Amino acid sequence: MSSLNYLFLSVLLYVIGAFISLTLHKQERLATKLSGTLCAMGGLTGLASSIPTLLDGQVISYQIASPFSFADCIIRIDALSAFMVFVISLLVIASAIYSLSYMKEYEGKGAWAMGFFMNIFIASMVALVVSDNAFYFIVFFEMMSLASYFLVISEQNDKSINAGLQYFLIAHAGSVLIMIAFFILYSQCGSLNFQDFKSANLSQTQASVVFLLAFFGFGAKAGMITLHGWLPQAHPAAPSNASSLMSGVMVKIGIFGIIKVGIDFLGADTAWWGYLVLAFGCISSVLGVMYALAEHDIKRLLAYHTVENVGIILMGVGIGMVGIATNHPVIATLGLLGGLYHLLNHAVFKGLLFLGAGSVIFRVHTKDMEKMGGLAKVMPYTAIAFLIGTMAISALPPLNGFVSEWFIYQSLLSMSKEGNFLMTIAGPIAVVMLALTGALACMCFVKVYGICFGGAPRSESAAKATEVPWPMVAATAGLAGVCIALGVGSPWVAPIISHVASSLTSAESVTVTQGIALIPDNASQAILSTPVIALTLIGLLIVPLLILAIFKGKKLQRRHSGDPWACGYAYEDRMMVSAGGFTQPLREMFAPLYRIRQQLDPSRLMVSILKGTTSTAANIEPFFDNKVVLPIARGVQRVGRVVQWLQYGDFRTYCLYMVIALVVLLFIPVDLGAK
Repeated sequence: MSSLNYLFLSVLLYVIGAFISLTLHKQERLATKLSGTLCAMGGLTGLASSIPTLLDGQVISYQIASPFSFADCIIRIDALSAFMVFVISLLVIASAIYSLSYMKEYEGKGAWAMGFFMNIFIASMVALVVSDNAFYFIVFFEMMSLASYFLVISEQNDKSINAGLQYFLIAHAGSVLIMIAFFILYSQCGSLNFQDFKSANLSQTQASVVFLLAFFGFGAKAGMITLHGWLPQAHPAAPSNASSLMSGVMVKIGIFGIIKVGIDFLGADTAWWGYLVLAFGCISSVLGVMYALAEHDIKRLLAYHTVENVGIILMGVGIGMVGIATNHPVIATLGLLGGLYHLLNHAVFKGLLFLGAGSVIFRVHTKDMEKMGGLAKVMPYTAIAFLIGTMAISALPPLNGFVSEWFIYQSLLSMSKEGNFLMTIAGPIAVVMLALTGALACMCFVKVYGICFGGAPRSESAAKATEVPWPMVAATAGLAGVCIALGVGSPWVAPIISHVASSLTSAESVTVTQGIALIPDNASQAILSTPVIALTLIGLLIVPLLILAIFKGKKLQRRHSGDPWACGYAYEDRMMVSAGGFTQPLREMFAPLYRIRQQLDPSRLMVSILKGTTSTAANIEPFFDNKVVLPIARGVQRVGRVVQWLQYGDFRTYCLYMVIALVVLLFIPVDLGAK
C-alpha cells in the first residue's frame, strides 16, 4: 500500500471507531474497547503513512472531488505534514492502549460519547495537517476544536463547564484571526489553495498583518503566554487520555500553523517576525515553569509545563525565522531542528506524564499532590515510567529533552557569534532565559516526584493504592522507552528531522552527526554523544553496586529502623515536606510575577464581556417589552373592550345607531350622478 492509502485507512479507522462508539452507547464497555482498539490501529497506519516521506522526502499530492466549486479538496503529504502525522500517530497509539482500562472510570458517565469525540478529534487533526486548502483546513480546525471542547466538559460539573467555556471562547477568537489572515491571502491570489498562497502578491504591510493575525490566532491554540488561560483549566478537566493528546499534540497544531504561514507561505523574509516569536517563546518558557511551581494540582502543574515547552519550541522557530530573514541558513536549520525535535520530544514525555498522572488519579482519586506520597512502593512500574518522564522534561542527559534543548542552545550560540548586532544581543538573552527555564523545571519535578512518589503516604487512599492494569502500564512504559530511544538514538533521529527543517528553509542539509556524535554543523563549536553518555551513566551505576556487593559483608546488620530523626521531638506526619512549603521561598521572591498572572489571562476578560453581553441582552429584552410591546398590547385591549361593548349592546341600542346614521346621511350631500 502507498502512503496515501495508509493515510486514508488511518482516518477511516478513526471514523469507524467513532461511530461504533456512538451506536453501542448502551454497551459502554464494548464501545470503549472497540473504539480504543480501532484508534490504536489508526495510529499504526498513520505511522506507516508518514515514515516513507520522512525517510525519502517524497512529496505526495492528491485531489479529491469536492462538493464546493470554490474549494479544492487537496491532500498533500510533504516533510512537515508527514512529521506532524508521525507525532500525532505515535501518541495516539499510547493513549488508545491506555484507554482500554482507563475508561472503566467513566462507564455510566458517558464513556461512549468520549470514545466518539476522541476519535473525531484525532481524525480531524490528521486531516488538518495534510489539507492543502484553506477552506478545508478551517473546517477540520473547527471540528478539532469542537470535539476537544466536548472532551473538556465530559464530566459535566461546574468546573469542567467553565473550563470548556474559556477554551471555546479563546479557540474561536483565534479561529476568527486565522480566517481573516486566510481571506487576505485569498484576496491577493484568488485561490484558497495553499500552494497559491505562496505566490500571493502581498505588500510588506499586508504580509506583516497576515503574519500577526496568524501568529496570535494559532498562538491561542498553542497556549503561548497571554493566550494560555484556557490551558490550565481545560487540560485538568478532560480525561487523562484526552489531556495527553490535547497537551501533547493539539497545541502543536498551533505551532504547525505558525510555521505554515510564517515560513511556508510568507517566506519569513522579515527579521522582526522571528524576534517577536523568539521573545514570546522566552517569556512563555520562564513564566510557564514559574506558574507550574506554584501549583498543587498535578494536572494543572503539567498544563503550565505545556506553556513552558511551547515557549521552548517557539524559541527554536523564532531562531529559524531570524536565520531565514538574515540569510543564515545554518542558524535557521539548527533553530528549526531544535524546535521540531522538541515538538516531538514534548509530545512523548508530556503524553507520558499526563498518562502517569492519570494512573495516579485512577488509584488515589484526587489531583491534589498533598494527598499522595509513598506511591513508588505500591505503584513501582508507574513510578519508574513517571521518573523517566520527569527526567526527560527536565532536559537531563541522555534523554530526549536534553538533545532538543542542546540544539536550541547551539543555534543561539551560533546566532550570538555569527549574526548581526541585534542577533548578538538577542542570542545571549535567550540563552539565559532557556537556562533559567531548565533550572526551574528541574526544581519543579523534584517537587512533583518527591511529593507524589517519595516519602510516606499522605492519605488513606495513597496507602491503599495498587498498581494500575497492564494496558495503562504498557502505555506509560512504551512512551518511557521512546523517551530513551529519542535521546540515546539521537544520532540517527536528528538527521531525519534536519531534513524536515531544511525543506522549510529551502537550503542544503546541515551536517548534524559525526559517527555516533551530534554536532551543530561544525564540530569545533560543540560535540555531543548521547550513546557514550548513556554507557557512562550505566557504568557509574553498576560499579558502585559491584563494590557494595563485594565489600558489604555484615555491615547491613548494624542498620536501625524506626521513625525519622526530628531534632529530638516525636516525629509527626505534618513534618513531611509539602508541595506548598517546597516552593514557598520562590513564590515569595517572585510574588509580582505571580500577581500579574491574572492580568496576562485574557480569558477572564472574555468571560466578563460575555457575561456583560448576556446581562445587557437580559435588560434590553424587558425594556423593549415594557416600552413597546406592552403599550401596544394594552391599546389593542382597550379598543377591543370598546368594540366588545358596541357589539354586545341590546336591541334598542342598535335602533338608536340606525337613527343616528340616517340623520347624519341627511346632512351629507351625495352626488349620485343623475342629470
